[in-house]
Formats: sequence, structure tokens, C-alpha cells
Amino acid sequence: MTFHSMWGELLPVGRSAPARGDRPDGGYGADADCRAWFKEQAEARGLAYEVDHNGNQWAWLGDPDAGDAVVTGSHLDSVPDGGAFDGPLGVVSSFAALDELRGRAVRFDKPLAIVNFGDEEGARFGLACVGSRLTAGRLTAEQAHRLTDGDGVTLPRAMEAAGYDPDAIGPDPERLARIGAFVELHVEQGRALDISGDRVGIASAIWPHGRWRFDFRGEANHAGTTRLVDRRDPMLSYAETVLAARREAELAGAVATFGKIAVEPNGVNAIPSLVRGWLDSRAADQETLDTVVTGVEKAAREYATAHGIDLDVVRESFTPVVEFDHALRDELVRILGRDADLRVPVLGTGAGHDAGILSGRIPTAMLFVRNPTGVSHSPAEFAAEDDCEAGVTALADVLEGLACR
Repeated sequence: MTFHSMWGELLPVGRSAPARGDRPDGGYGADADCRAWFKEQAEARGLAYEVDHNGNQWAWLGDPDAGDAVVTGSHLDSVPDGGAFDGPLGVVSSFAALDELRGRAVRFDKPLAIVNFGDEEGARFGLACVGSRLTAGRLTAEQAHRLTDGDGVTLPRAMEAAGYDPDAIGPDPERLARIGAFVELHVEQGRALDISGDRVGIASAIWPHGRWRFDFRGEANHAGTTRLVDRRDPMLSYAETVLAARREAELAGAVATFGKIAVEPNGVNAIPSLVRGWLDSRAADQETLDTVVTGVEKAAREYATAHGIDLDVVRESFTPVVEFDHALRDELVRILGRDADLRVPVLGTGAGHDAGILSGRIPTAMLFVRNPTGVSHSPAEFAAEDDCEAGVTALADVLEGLACR
């Protein structure tokens, strides 16, 4: 199958309206159609299909136990109302790259695998890259069992409902020992390639980033009868903290976003008793990130004190700076540099990825495909088909250079 035909098959999955890109949100079982598509693609190519004990899907060419395998792939889940390219582009491109290599009649000297990691976006359980974190041992089984979605459903219950054994989840060192290199292709989540005029780029590093939960606790009361001076309204402190986050990020040259909020009792005519907001912050280095988050928390506590509000701040997740394996990155530069017509810049990114999670255990690298709008996590996310096909060719070249003679 061509890239175009595969993309056409997968694109409608999970969409409730033509203008939306809300592919299933990462719950085990919620993205059954996407997972069925992956299995069909694997079997259509005669690949050995398996699902590991953390719910990740694998398609193998060659003997997995031979070791030193070259693995590619990404994820198929999305954020709510997300775009079509973030994740799925890497999976579709992996199958298309394998097809291209078979068309070249190359000889594979190492096993090759394509993977779909589960729950990369963390939209359901609030933690990104659950599948790869479990595999790499960066999320313990005990921690995973405590993850709960907005409806109170735990990760183990969701996995069991999808047909997986929740007692089997956890680190997978034997699987990691099979892998010699992991290369993830992804749509760029920014405009660096569009600005430089290049179709494909190579990742240098992922910025340090994390998620912090701010719980502002006040006193519920009647919105129509409670005097302003008598109120303990946590929404005021939250609103001021949102503005403080923007201010701190601008001063530091970083980014900070309050993109999710929960309010209790959440009534139009009720002063809230609780406002819970989640901060996402990222910066080019650890010191800058610490400065931003410390500044936001300091401001939040000052606003809370001024309004008689209690405040708890909890760091829910954190990923330090990820420097991709220099030797593997340089090898990608060398392989792609053989094409005189293709200039491939090396650039950093503020977005987290499965490749970043795995980098502490195995050599990893990333390829980016141009995104002309720079928009991501939105239905407006886009990559032109000729740029996607350039990404497929670049990935095929890389896989050939790493796994073939």
C-alpha cells in the first residue's frame, strides 16, 4: 500500500466531525479501531504481530531474539480535539518506509520492528508516554496502578476491560535488550523547518518539561447574595496565576500554559470551593525551567494569601532534558547527507516523545517532518503530502543505513 492509501484509511478513525481531529484519547480499548488498523497492516505484510504486557503493539521482520534490532514507530492516540499527524504520521510512515525498502530489494542484516506505543499523550490518565514509560521502567507497576481517569476508572481496570492482564504491567528489560536503535519520525510541533525551508529535520534534544497541579481551595457560597468582601473565591487566585505564568515564561524565554481546569461545585450561580489547574511548562535548560515554575508558584501563593485561599502544588510528572544519542544522531546526519538535494538541519524541540522516554535505556533518534502552520494538538495541525513522502524516504534511507547492507 502507498502512504496515501494508508493515510486515507487511518485518517477518519476517531473523528466525530470533518473539522475535528479527535482520534481516540489513549485509553486502552478506546482506540480499538486504530489498534485493529495497526494489526491489519502488520499481518498484510507478513510481519510477526504481538502485544506486550504493557499494551504496546509490535510488528517484527526477522527474529526478535536475535538482538540489535532497528525499531521505528510512534503512537496512534491523541489529545482531545487533537490533530491527525501527531503520532499517526510516524506509524504510517514506518509501514510505508518498510514497503519502500522492500521495493529496493535490500537485504536486512538486523531484525526490524514497527511499534505503536500506548497512551503517549496522557489524555486519559494525566501522565504522558505511559506505554513507553512502563517498558523502560520509568513508571513502576505500583505507580501505574494508582493512575485514575476523570471518571474514577483506574489504569488496571481500563486495561482489563480492553482484554489485557493488569497484573502483568511493568518494566520490560528483555524487550529493550532486543533493540539496538529506535528512530521515531514525527511531525514537527513548531515552525523551525518551515522557516528554514527544509522538509525534514533531525532532533538534537528535547527540552526539560513537566506538569504541575495547582489546587486553590476557598469557600463555596451563593453568587448572588455573598458580598465581594466576604468571599473566599479561589477563581481569582487561579486567574491571577494564569497571568503570572505567561509573565514568567516571557521573561525567561520559555513556555508555560494552564490548559486544563476543574472547578467545584462548577455551578453558574455558585462561588467555587475548589479550582484545580494544571500547569505545563518547558524550557531549553533545567535552570530556566526551575526559574519559571518557582516564579509561578511564588506568585500563586502570594495571590492565595491575599484572598484567603489555601493552595497545594503537586508535581505530577517531569522529564529532564533529553540529549539524543550523539553517535546515532551523527549517523543519521551522515546517512541523509548522502542526498545532495536534501538539507537536513538538526534542531531541538519542546515536545515530549516516546523516543525521549526510551533514550535513557537504548540509543534513540528522531526525524521531524515540516509543519507549515507550526500548529499541533489542534485540528489545524498539518503536513503536506509531498513533505510526508519526503519523510518516508528519509526514514527508509535511515533504516537501510542502520539495518541493511
